[in-house]
Amino acid sequence: QVQLVESGGGLVQAGGSLRLSCAGSGTIFSINIMGWYRQAPGKQRELVASITSGGSTNYADSVKGRFTISRDNAKNTVYLQMNSLKPEDTAVYYCNADLRTWYGTYETYWGQGTQVTVSS
Repeated sequence: QVQLVESGGGLVQAGGSLRLSCAGSGTIFSINIMGWYRQAPGKQRELVASITSGGSTNYADSVKGRFTISRDNAKNTVYLQMNSLKPEDTAVYYCNADLRTWYGTYETYWGQGTQVTVSS
């Protein structure tokens, strides 16, 4: 089985910073794309940022210049450095991975989510 475990969420004042981590474990052969999504109350889940195994990145317009996604392929881990946080960044943040398992199957997994709350 595969697990994605997130950490690093919390409460921060506007203008502050947080760093989220997501570590994959289990029957992972390789991970293609890793990403962070978020879902605020009453809203649809949206892509925040993604990164390929080669390091190509993609960001939502709302976080460009403030958030940075990175990954450690050897550790199957993805990070999200969030700076200049705004109250509208408040949401549950989910890690996502498109990966190949030891058994040769291609699957998508989600983490359990971590709450980020930005106070004004």
